[in-house]
Amino acid sequence: MPRKNAKAQKSNELDGAEFFAAIGLIEQEKGIPKSYMIEKITQALVTAYKRDHEGVGDNISVEADEKAGTVRMFVKKDVVETVDNPCTEMSLEEARATLPRAQLGDVLRIEIKPRNFGRIAAQTARQVIIQGMREAERGMIYDEFSSKEHEIVTGLVTRIDPRSGAVSLRIGSGNESTEGHLAANEQVKGEEITEGMRLRVYVMEVRRSTKGPQVLLSRTHPGLVKRLFELEVPEIYDGTVEVKSIAREAGSRTKLAVWSADADVDAIGACVGPRGQRVNNIVEELHGEKVDIIKYSDDPADYVAAALSPADVISVTTLDEGKSCRVVVPDDQLSLAIGKEGQNARLAAKLTGYKIDIKPASAAEELPETEETAGEAPAAEEIAAEETVAETPVDESEA
Repeated sequence: MPRKNAKAQKSNELDGAEFFAAIGLIEQEKGIPKSYMIEKITQALVTAYKRDHEGVGDNISVEADEKAGTVRMFVKKDVVETVDNPCTEMSLEEARATLPRAQLGDVLRIEIKPRNFGRIAAQTARQVIIQGMREAERGMIYDEFSSKEHEIVTGLVTRIDPRSGAVSLRIGSGNESTEGHLAANEQVKGEEITEGMRLRVYVMEVRRSTKGPQVLLSRTHPGLVKRLFELEVPEIYDGTVEVKSIAREAGSRTKLAVWSADADVDAIGACVGPRGQRVNNIVEELHGEKVDIIKYSDDPADYVAAALSPADVISVTTLDEGKSCRVVVPDDQLSLAIGKEGQNARLAAKLTGYKIDIKPASAAEELPETEETAGEAPAAEEIAAEETVAETPVDESEA
């Protein structure tokens, strides 16, 4: 019977060796620094004791000595004649029972054994420790993925919401993995996604939330195309070729304006690659989305003419009113310049930032040179400047 009581008493003591071994195991499994965990646990022990002993203030301290393998808690008490608060004060008689040479006004540091904490205090300590571990894990994951904003990551599709169509992806690996959210409006229309498939996605934003970091993903963002080109084209990655602007209608067509400060480098050729291999790899990743690569120019007329590719352009006249221009194309190139449902002209306007009014050569000859675009009406041929402002080029939005 006495042996049983001895075991029960021992179980209430805090085994220092086991404590530090457990902290080391957490560091290995979770990647949480040992110093961080010791700090959180000492705070937890102080919080637990304060909760169980009303009146205790800042006179509690914890010393964790990894070399000695000990964790000890101390309470400081003032030696006074009359004790008003037993948690912070002690009588001279009580003090001399501990330290025979104690005098009034002395401050004694008395060790507290963990078995004196009580059940409620122990539960509180455990909750604080667990919370500290969760915060550390979330903080590490947030730091890991916030550094990947505006980058491409590969995720494993874990769940598809049957109601909203939103997709959850497991991104990262090991302890630094988390769930990413791909909303329905960030998915390419017609693109089939199934559970278990691996998917390349663009990290738009990483937010802090009560449930941990929230990673917002996209398959429609123009930045996805830019990053794919950086992966496929070494000249873009090292800065020899610069992506000036991107306009994209996901799943259908993308226009990409590139430029190089090196006159000996063919920016378009570098992006296309030998036998079109580089651009074909990107088109395959985008499941057949068409990609037009054009040469950027500081001359608005040349830039707009190139942006309307594959259509031929006779002339481009910039107008005084706002960022707008009139483009004249051969009669047989009008539909090609405008594109299906106005897509080619719309993307050209987004790419260049110009309001574009397209006229066939036969109609342009009848227009007076001073005529303002404000008086011209063809809705299918005219791309509003307001639309181009709303769609900021990728390189500017990421700056």
